[in-house]
Amino acid sequence: MKVGVSLPVRELKNDLETIKAFAVLAEEFGYSHLRIPDQVIRPNNNHLHEPMTLLSYIAALTSRIELVPSVIVLPLRKTIEFARQATGVDILSGGRLRLGIGVGSSQDEYRFMGMSFNQRGAFCNEQMALLRQLWKKENVTFKGKWHNVNQAGINPLPIQKPIPMWIGGQASPRSSVLKRIATLADGWFVLATPEEFDLINEDIKKEADKIGRDFRSIGTEAGVAVVGDRGKKWQSRVEGWQKKNLSHLCLRTLGGGLTAGEHLDKLEEVIKIVPSDS
Repeated sequence: MKVGVSLPVRELKNDLETIKAFAVLAEEFGYSHLRIPDQVIRPNNNHLHEPMTLLSYIAALTSRIELVPSVIVLPLRKTIEFARQATGVDILSGGRLRLGIGVGSSQDEYRFMGMSFNQRGAFCNEQMALLRQLWKKENVTFKGKWHNVNQAGINPLPIQKPIPMWIGGQASPRSSVLKRIATLADGWFVLATPEEFDLINEDIKKEADKIGRDFRSIGTEAGVAVVGDRGKKWQSRVEGWQKKNLSHLCLRTLGGGLTAGEHLDKLEEVIKIVPSDS
């Protein structure tokens, strides 16, 4: 299981020196990937850097660690413009970008952006289908409900053709998110308990089987807080996920009221207990 860590940008805010140190140390300590959250515009917006911009900064500071925005609220982005932006990060990082994709749950964000909240799932499906083509081919012809591209493409193409896309969202049995994971995604962020996981995963397998897709190719990643109230039993929670044979795990130091230095200390402490596969 590959073990990554979430960059605690909500607490570090504009402390760029600690953000830099956190990213560099995460790579040095052997974490496989670094996750950064996203939000666009909400009432009482919390401090949060735009993830693709911050990942471009981190790409220049690191050389091996995978960069994972989790998750980009994709329907709030212009598809072709985002294809270019993600391509840039992929090239700048040497092919280390793994995109977390979601539709979000804030109706306010969609209203402020002038986008349809009710159609966000269908719009996201079409976006992902177009993105995959734009990242693979120099010339794309694509006609959907919202997008119409005729023998055109982006230049340059990314290093990864295509850039992997993982789904983040509340995947419950028989939900539309399950079909999106099974048909369009390279993996999914497990927003469920270990007890709920098997049932949801089985439904994803059924959807994948319908289109003849190898279910084993779909990655899985859960998150575990290592601080705060939930972090008191974090090792047992990690063990629970290890038994489920997930491909990835993400540890979080956010939420425990740590100082900048304590975030860095916690990085070193937990990776010794839960080493990451290469």
